[in-house]
Amino acid sequence: MTRLPCRAASFTLDMAKTDTLHIRVEPDVKQRVENTLGQLGLSTTEAVNIFLRQVILTGGLPFDVRLPRYNAKTEDAIQEARDITGGKVSTKSYTSAKELLKELDDEC
Repeated sequence: MTRLPCRAASFTLDMAKTDTLHIRVEPDVKQRVENTLGQLGLSTTEAVNIFLRQVILTGGLPFDVRLPRYNAKTEDAIQEARDITGGKVSTKSYTSAKELLKELDDEC
């Protein structure tokens, strides 16, 4: 540890040596993280250090990592949405919500 004299007071600060950790993250994610952490009074560096210390303390990730489990109906809806966005299923488009609601009313 490097000890730096503090000229404004009669004590010294202990500064731990640090390493640099480079990570890649999407710009939008970075900005949203910085906004959230800023509201908590934390920098991204401080939050990463908290996370890393929790990994050490807990002996692994400090939260559960698992795939979400859905019931069959929800899984079917998710697959249908993937098929629609993937172009496997053709669907009708509407130019406005008013047009959609009119068609729904006409069906009843």
